[in-house]
Amino acid sequence: MVATEHGKKEVDLPLMESKKKLLVITGPTASGKTSVAIEVASRLKGEIISADSMLVYKGMDIGTDKPSAGELSKIKHHMIDVVKPDEEFNAAIYKSMVEDIINDISSRGLLPVMAGGTGLYIKSVVDNYSFKGAGNNPGLRRSLREELNLKGAEYLHNQLLAADPETAGKLHPNDTRRIIRALEIINKSGIPLSGLAGRNKNTQKYNVAMFGLHQERAVLYKKINGRVDEMLNRGLVEEVRGLLLKGYGTGLVSMKGLGYKEVAAYLEGDISLDEAVYLLKRNTRRFAKRQLTWFKREHRIKWIDVGKHTDVHSIAGEIITNIKGLLPVS
Repeated sequence: MVATEHGKKEVDLPLMESKKKLLVITGPTASGKTSVAIEVASRLKGEIISADSMLVYKGMDIGTDKPSAGELSKIKHHMIDVVKPDEEFNAAIYKSMVEDIINDISSRGLLPVMAGGTGLYIKSVVDNYSFKGAGNNPGLRRSLREELNLKGAEYLHNQLLAADPETAGKLHPNDTRRIIRALEIINKSGIPLSGLAGRNKNTQKYNVAMFGLHQERAVLYKKINGRVDEMLNRGLVEEVRGLLLKGYGTGLVSMKGLGYKEVAAYLEGDISLDEAVYLLKRNTRRFAKRQLTWFKREHRIKWIDVGKHTDVHSIAGEIITNIKGLLPVS
């Protein structure tokens, strides 16, 4: 254990011989995961693996609240700027790439720190989901999108409810991208998305410690509203306009992300800027609520009450204090 600046200490967490270690820091949007993960990784000799489905897209920086150049310079980050906005990306691709990254980080004697709020991405790695046989079916996807246009989101959600009630219960009826993907997996593999983890329940690869950041909902919502205002001040409208000019249309999965779909609707003349801002704040608050619902079902997460801490150093300290009881060390 070595003293560092500001009185902090580096904590050595030697690698297990049997299983590699993985630390997960999650929580709803705007909960402060990035700064906490950077602090923890710096003190535990780690590198960060983003678990955010939007941070993978190049050129989408402001609306995704991508870590700043300064933050990226402090600790090595992975799974950021991986694909262009019009390139396909999904949980199966994420899991495959992240497994290689975890192997690389661990081989160098460092700690992989997965940080983000995309629950499916996290669980695909932590629970070792098997996506074998769950490939893409473009024809079915087009058919499902046609049904969506003709019959609405609730119709598709009811289809999923009948085939995979567990997954349907975790997805909002308007989360049509994930609903379509879940139906595609069932059609291709014959196995519901909720069953993918169970197929590998005896072959989990990692010793995992999971921490979640939470705070009073009113405080979180205030942070969300403030962050939206900050994004607009930083040039969110200009960023979306630039993406549209490059040919990245609103039909792309990436352009349906929070911030991009609302601002694109404004730029295309469908709504006013004030309406776009209102919708973005409302939709982000609703998204945070769905994230919390998802993660509250995950009983392995130890929740950290952000409101009880004065700063990021204190939050990181609580995680470090608790980690040895959750993540076995030799």
